[in-house]
Amino acid sequence: MNEKIIPFQPQKRLLEQSRCYIDDLALFLNERELAVPILLKSLRHADRQLKQRIILLLGGFAKQEIAGPLYEMMTDPTEDELVRHDASIQLSVTMPFLKQPQGLIDRLVQDLKGRDSELRTNAAFALGWKGNSQAAIPLIELLYDPDSQVQQAAVNALVNLQDDRIFGLLLERFDHADLEQRRSILYNLWRFGAKHAETAKVYLRCIARKDDELRFDALVLLGLVSNVRDHLTVYRKCMSDTEPRIRELAFRELAVLAPRELEPFRGEIEAGLNDPEMIVKRAAIEILTKK
Repeated sequence: MNEKIIPFQPQKRLLEQSRCYIDDLALFLNERELAVPILLKSLRHADRQLKQRIILLLGGFAKQEIAGPLYEMMTDPTEDELVRHDASIQLSVTMPFLKQPQGLIDRLVQDLKGRDSELRTNAAFALGWKGNSQAAIPLIELLYDPDSQVQQAAVNALVNLQDDRIFGLLLERFDHADLEQRRSILYNLWRFGAKHAETAKVYLRCIARKDDELRFDALVLLGLVSNVRDHLTVYRKCMSDTEPRIRELAFRELAVLAPRELEPFRGEIEAGLNDPEMIVKRAAIEILTKK
């Protein structure tokens, strides 16, 4: 009688062990010396979801060991695009903690000059971490990259350097960039905590430009850097804007005020009840019924 032979499946066993460590942090910490090599080896065989969880775990507790594999994943053209991007983001978190990051920094800076736009994008993300001032000039050069996605990654990375000197440079670029890069810059300016007053002025200028496609974005972002009470005139004017989204947002923002603060322009609010757009009417009703 022939006995059924069960094939040995090391890959399956490897992935099972990895999931055990991911699901049980205490087990991982207790068996760290054994767990780290297993998790690193599993990266070659795991699906995207498992890779992401392994990256997050090792990025938090095994920074020295994970840096090299992260770079390999990020630069591997056969790897899933989202996995490459995940790896680049985790690199930006991990690299500040490396004892000797210079070699990896040099390789990433070189990657910024590569032909592959996806590689340039991911390398930019990986270089964007606080204090990495040596990456500033290479990243600034990417603001003029022919690929819009690379440009946006460069803006994000430059802001992540957390150097206020970058603020003025982005403002200068804002005045000459195309719409997509201007939007990217606009959405990142508020992250300069010490520059909120100057950022508010930029947003207000955009709101005032009737033909500017960024007006709605600017009104949304204005609330991140200033108080509604500081710009009541602007919000009141926006209640009668030609763009329905802007009218609705103006009502929504003003809704944070107390009824007594809204009383001086109650007539303007009541006019919203006759707005042709239902979303604006609802926003006006919510203010008027506020107690």
